[in-house]
Amino acid sequence: MTDTMDSIFDIAPYSMARAEKVAFLQSSMSELTQFHYDRCSEYKAMIDALFGGCDFTTSLDELPYLPVGVFKHHRLKSIPDDEVFKYMRSSGTSGQRPSEIVLDKKTANLQTKGLTKTLNGVLGGQRLPMLVVDSEDALGANANFSARGAAIRGFSMFGRRPVFALDHDLKPDLLRIKSFFDQHKDKAVFVFGFTFLIWTSLCEALAELDIQIDMSNAILLHGGGWKKLVNKAVSPAAFKERLKQQFNISRIHDYYGMVEQTGSIYVECDAGHLHCSVFNDVLIKDVISLENKNFGEEGLIQTLSIFPYSYPGHSILTEDLGMLLGEDDCPCGRKGKYFRVLGRLAEAEIRGCSDTL
Repeated sequence: MTDTMDSIFDIAPYSMARAEKVAFLQSSMSELTQFHYDRCSEYKAMIDALFGGCDFTTSLDELPYLPVGVFKHHRLKSIPDDEVFKYMRSSGTSGQRPSEIVLDKKTANLQTKGLTKTLNGVLGGQRLPMLVVDSEDALGANANFSARGAAIRGFSMFGRRPVFALDHDLKPDLLRIKSFFDQHKDKAVFVFGFTFLIWTSLCEALAELDIQIDMSNAILLHGGGWKKLVNKAVSPAAFKERLKQQFNISRIHDYYGMVEQTGSIYVECDAGHLHCSVFNDVLIKDVISLENKNFGEEGLIQTLSIFPYSYPGHSILTEDLGMLLGEDDCPCGRKGKYFRVLGRLAEAEIRGCSDTL
């Protein structure tokens, strides 16, 4: 498995067609499932209770999973205590308890390599001047443990000398923003932020001040916070159109990811689709029966990742609704499945696993 994992980083992330990818993922997921089943007693108990045990040669469509909410209540790990490198925590929004993920150096290294390979196709494989649409306060004492701080630190690997666009009150720092774009007006720049902050603290705030800034040289990567924008009746299409009209930004890429599978992100292509890479995959489950859904049918998103070794997070049933749109035939030319996220399951909290313990 180690040799396979090393070699997977030598190929382009979206070059593997269905037959080859299914064979690779089948092998990887089977090995990871057995690895965690043998080394994490809580995982074994949940899989036994929910699935009646585990057939390690099962197809991807029947791969056992953990509901994402389990990580809010249990610190699951498949490594000895002395191999723990650090902990990651989710944002814990809406008063919910945050997830806590245990990392060792091997898993953290795989996450970094995977993220790098995935983003090279967006950013061109070079470190660009970076504007972070957030406050520097996000990198406080707990930055390594929070999803927000960890994301900023993680994506900062792909930028040079990050500049923070917002002040302590999450209002735009006009001097910094103008200076950044004046200094780099003749070269590509990397702008990163959470979707909700980009909308409220950049788009709406600068519009209220009647200030226009040309950001046509920006490559903007954003993710998270769509739930809050849905409450504001802002669709992905409206979000993009607003950025294009207000700042003249045309290179805009949403991404879908979670702290429970850090490094294994799904990035939006130029055709507006979120793509699975060689490092991950998506299945769609019926909300009631949890049976697999077909292309074009709505259901819960199940995410697969080849990176988690330190904890059993390789197959997760999320609380997000989505739809598979196609496979190997996106107009952008990328191989693999592509899909759409439709929102969060109402009153989401997939229950059952916690009770088995």
